[in-house]
Amino acid sequence: MHPILSPRLLPLCLVVLLAACGGGDESPEGPTQAAAESEAADAQAADAQAQSSDTRRHALALSDSQRITAATSTANSSSNACSLVRPFYWEIGAATTRLATGSVKSATSTTTYTANTPMALASASKWLYASYVAQKRGGQLTASDIKYLNFRSGYTNMYTACTATQSVDSCLAANGNGVYNASTDNRFYYGSGHMQKHASLMGVGALAPKALGLEVQAQLGTDILMGYNQPALAIGAYATPDAYARFLRKLLGGQLKMSSLLGSNKVCTSPGVCGTSQALLSPVSNAWHYSVGHWVEDDASGDGAFNSLGALGFYPWIDASKTYYGVLARMAEGGMDSSKQCGQLIRKAWLSGTAS
Repeated sequence: MHPILSPRLLPLCLVVLLAACGGGDESPEGPTQAAAESEAADAQAADAQAQSSDTRRHALALSDSQRITAATSTANSSSNACSLVRPFYWEIGAATTRLATGSVKSATSTTTYTANTPMALASASKWLYASYVAQKRGGQLTASDIKYLNFRSGYTNMYTACTATQSVDSCLAANGNGVYNASTDNRFYYGSGHMQKHASLMGVGALAPKALGLEVQAQLGTDILMGYNQPALAIGAYATPDAYARFLRKLLGGQLKMSSLLGSNKVCTSPGVCGTSQALLSPVSNAWHYSVGHWVEDDASGDGAFNSLGALGFYPWIDASKTYYGVLARMAEGGMDSSKQCGQLIRKAWLSGTAS
């Protein structure tokens, strides 16, 4: 954006200019107008501070019981976005424990999701891989790491899925998956190729799914029971909601290096916002930014939460204050947007104490 001189500041600028040139009398209206503007700005700041204080006081005054009631009512509602994603499992917790859970059933399906249901994570795998890299680097990501982890590396040609019998490198070599595309370099382009190439450079190229899962667990913790259905770092992981929640609790508790990297090095992802010189392809309609392996919900309608939304509807998040985590878990093709909408409503209900 180019700086624009506010019209209401022009009189003041003219006064300063005339004084500097040694000419002109001070306008009797100048100080009065400036004082009025200053008083108005002070009043606005005081109002904003009062509203912020009221919000904080309200949040602090809420009990877990109030939050649980609001979140549960929202998750079970038949008149909001959550009614469209049944069946699903949801959970909210803090750094040391889960605080609320629920399995919401569907009248048209016998499927029930619980904390212990194994499921494909799709793009929720990205947060795990980026956290693995952060652990390996001791929390100090290189400029190259960052470029790969926020999808500006130029490796955007990965269109062929990996198989369970392949290694990281053999999948990368298949059908041009690992071909570098100079036209996309340094521009956000959402895809699996960035992390696949990065994993090869990290020295895990020879690993097939089972060994890859053990390698990632060695960094994130063996208490996080997860693995890979295919050797695709960006989309191939599977886990239970309970295992992923353990990972999120570790982030909140500062037990993983990713904790201090949440929201860091974020880039614009929307061509409509920053132009195609910075962003080319995004799977979400929101103008979110992308950090290292996770989204930041910082568009005009967002609340600043961090997430790693998956195409099958797995929606894990950490709130902007880094106090609470949440998971909305299910498996449904094309379930990304609807899970996001429901998950956001549950989070809003939890933070506000008011059902949506």
